[in-house]
Amino acid sequence: MPDTRIRIESELEVNSYLQNLRYALQHNAKITFQAERRVDQNRNQRYTNKFTVADLFPDENPATAMRRELQTLTVEEYMQTVKDLRFPNRSEMRVFGKEYNRKEDVYIKIRVEVFSDFGNPAAFVMSFHYAEIPFRAEMFPYRKQ
Repeated sequence: MPDTRIRIESELEVNSYLQNLRYALQHNAKITFQAERRVDQNRNQRYTNKFTVADLFPDENPATAMRRELQTLTVEEYMQTVKDLRFPNRSEMRVFGKEYNRKEDVYIKIRVEVFSDFGNPAAFVMSFHYAEIPFRAEMFPYRKQ
């Protein structure tokens, strides 16, 4: 039975989402980065948000690094769109996969709300961690060979 929480958006929809994300980030969107998550308590430290961000950007404020890195996402790095079951009234989460240092796969799951509850744009970074399973080409619907 297919998972109805997950869908693949059209390339046009993903590009539109990325434009909204860049707009929000360029207009001082508040960035919420979840450095410590309950799910990480039983996970290998290497695959946690906190470890990955500290490892990739050791001398930077995590919010500053996230602001810059999220603006570089491309449609080719898009993997899927996921409904947020914990907060069904919030916008869906987008999942991206990005390679760092030519060898490290990083799993990125974000939500952007151009008009958040407080009237200002907001970006929520749920996941930004090394991938536990190496990425494969078929995981990316718009990746060019």
